[in-house]
Amino acid sequence: MPKPEREFFDPAEVGWVDCAGDVPGLQERILSAIPGTSTATRLLRFAPGVDTTRNGVQQHDFWEEVIILSGSLTDLTLGETFTKGMYACRPPGMRHGPWVAPDGCLTFEVRYADTDAGVGLAVAGPPEESRP
Repeated sequence: MPKPEREFFDPAEVGWVDCAGDVPGLQERILSAIPGTSTATRLLRFAPGVDTTRNGVQQHDFWEEVIILSGSLTDLTLGETFTKGMYACRPPGMRHGPWVAPDGCLTFEVRYADTDAGVGLAVAGPPEESRP
């Protein structure tokens, strides 16, 4: 079953829901999903001061692509801070987090199963003749 078809809509039509786990102030807005699978598109909101240490280091069995829309996240394992406009592409099994968001953060995420990776996608890049 594919994701449902939707033309442009205001994401505010979809309510914020507390994320699974034990981290107050971590909420998601599921924009599109395939029920019963890991495939989903969502906004993830970290309230100012959120610390996901209670959830530990994360590791998934699905692909996860993330862009930070506002604010910043600090990965406590890496000791690095990531800011608005930065992008991550995480293959299944990639370890990440835990995170702190001192000033809050909003991300846009696309998640999909490993079996979906690259299916029907064209890879953009330089023309063959310009590649080494």
